[in-house]
Amino acid sequence: MKPTTASTARKGIDFKRIAQDFKGLDPNDPGMWPTAPRLAVLVGLLVLTVAGFWWFDWRDQVATLEQRQAEEVQLRESWVAKKRQAVNLEEHRRQLAEIDRQFGALIKQLPNRAEMDSLLSDINQAGLGRGLQFELFKPGADVIKEFYAEMPIDVRLSGVYHDLGEFVADVARMPRIVTLNNVGIATDKDGRLKLDTKAITYRYLDEEELAQQRQAAQAAKQGKKK
Repeated sequence: MKPTTASTARKGIDFKRIAQDFKGLDPNDPGMWPTAPRLAVLVGLLVLTVAGFWWFDWRDQVATLEQRQAEEVQLRESWVAKKRQAVNLEEHRRQLAEIDRQFGALIKQLPNRAEMDSLLSDINQAGLGRGLQFELFKPGADVIKEFYAEMPIDVRLSGVYHDLGEFVADVARMPRIVTLNNVGIATDKDGRLKLDTKAITYRYLDEEELAQQRQAAQAAKQGKKK
């Protein structure tokens, strides 16, 4: 029975001879070395060369390539988003114009500082016109917001249930924005209903107040930078 090809290949490699070739090598005359040591040195030099190129050059190039590929993906996504916005540009403009119109309508419902006295008088007259008796009508300090101010008013008045309800409806129908908060109803010793509430009305800031707001915001930003 003939030996297999694999067995023949193993018998054809003389490992002892190869190991013997690596003994007694003259480092000053590598040209006279046997074939196996010379091949081993060439393979080692090739590996070291490739490793050197990878460490000093190719590694950075691969990192740069990956970074550029990630940037390309982001640019493509940004381009798609901008293209989508460009396609819907007219619709966005229409929506913006509608928002500006609605915002302008809301602003018109806010009195300026000079008109606040008239608004407070309207609230007071709404109660007196329904036959209600004011026990407290005390405007508080303005609470300044970004482009408007809130004025809280502590209100306490007494009357019959129907008149109190009509007063609340009259306030809701006012052309200026007035809200009633923390509403409480109790009965006094005479059997009349007493309503306690905090009315809040709003006004828009004038140019001087807006300028102060901008200065305060700028000062706050500079303070954070420090």
